[in-house]
Amino acid sequence: MDDELVRRWNSVVGPDDEVWHLGDFAYRCGPNRLLDIFSRLQGRAIHLVSGNHDRKHTLALPWASIQQYAELQVEGQAIVLFHYALRVWNRCHHGAWNLYGHSHGRLNGSSTSCDVGVDAWSYTPASLEQIAERLKKGGDVVS
Repeated sequence: MDDELVRRWNSVVGPDDEVWHLGDFAYRCGPNRLLDIFSRLQGRAIHLVSGNHDRKHTLALPWASIQQYAELQVEGQAIVLFHYALRVWNRCHHGAWNLYGHSHGRLNGSSTSCDVGVDAWSYTPASLEQIAERLKKGGDVVS
């Protein structure tokens, strides 16, 4: 399973891409295995917005940054990143997006919020363009 997840990651993430992982990077995985998996992932900067299953060995990986919450501006779009879905967030009434994980595709999104966990995207990281397209359709996971 781990090898397939690495393969799918690397099929869409290039060596120069910046990635934001919204938590729960690994579950019940020892430090050597964690490092082996992480070292095979493409991306020039891989950030972690920590989740409820991210423990000390996950946090010890060479992330570009680690935080519990992040606000970004990407190509003029305000984005709020958190492991959990939010009902309201900074600038939500001004078009800001809330991207989250944790819910494993079981929580409906909206036109401004979306589950970006890999299990809601055929076990592949989603690009900003793919997320924008899903938000235009109401943010729900496509079955």
